[in-house]
Amino acid sequence: HEQVGVNKFKQFDCVVDYSDHYYYHQSKPNQKSNSHGTMMINNRNTMKRIMKEWEILEKNLPASIFVRVYEGRIDLLRAAIIGASKTPYHNGLFFFDLQFPSDYPNNPPKVYYRSFGLRLNPNLYNSGYVCLSLLNTWGGKGTERWCPDKSTILQVLLSLQGLVLNEKPYYNEPGIKPAWSWESYNADVFALSCKTMLYLMKKPARNFEGFIAAHFRDHASVILKACVAYRNGRVRIGLFDGDALVGSKKKKVNVSKKFKDSMNELYPELYKAFNRIGASVKNLPEKLEDDGDGKPANGIIGKLKRFWEAMTA
Repeated sequence: HEQVGVNKFKQFDCVVDYSDHYYYHQSKPNQKSNSHGTMMINNRNTMKRIMKEWEILEKNLPASIFVRVYEGRIDLLRAAIIGASKTPYHNGLFFFDLQFPSDYPNNPPKVYYRSFGLRLNPNLYNSGYVCLSLLNTWGGKGTERWCPDKSTILQVLLSLQGLVLNEKPYYNEPGIKPAWSWESYNADVFALSCKTMLYLMKKPARNFEGFIAAHFRDHASVILKACVAYRNGRVRIGLFDGDALVGSKKKKVNVSKKFKDSMNELYPELYKAFNRIGASVKNLPEKLEDDGDGKPANGIIGKLKRFWEAMTA
């Protein structure tokens, strides 16, 4: 695929190939379609509403959301959301496949999260199931739930970005919490976001191949520096802005061994993947070897240092 810069990639576009779309493969054999596989949406009001949704998206998408709709399947849509800054999802990419039901907008769209089997949010199951009041897949009152006259696909995408992929997703879970604290959960989430990056570069979503490569070429350095800063406790997970120096003298953030081990494993994989797509990473280490202050992470000196820090914290 031809290389494309993120700034040249259209935020909204109509494309042809929907062959890897989740709901294309989920279509029931008895669903009505023509010889080209096009869904036969016979309800004129549904067709008009879908066209209106396209117009709303084309005119109002924020800079961090990209959408593709399909010439031959107007019932299908794919969206890519860039993880927001000051969240454990920052600089990540998150893909959602949507399908308009045949009686749309009487019922909300179906939404599938392309999870790669990872659960990095209480609302996004590793099966791809999306739990959201606006989709009527979770409880809610009034305008929190789908309203045929007022709710839109744009609202769904903004909710996924702002309410789901948020600063402290730990609190999205109303039942048994997924970790012992929101900080601990953010550490798990960031590691899973890094794994998602690797999967996306290995198996990019169709029609987004160039965009995915360009996005990670642009953000590779910041992502790798964030891995170092978080692993070494220099800044709270989610808050790296590209300026947190590895040798900072600020008080360290407590980091679990589990998270350090995950960064030790993921960092070199990310480095290699970013290098393969042409990202500028030559000025960064190929793997993590120490705690960022020039002293070994392991061995007697490292153990004594960690013991003293624990005693004086």
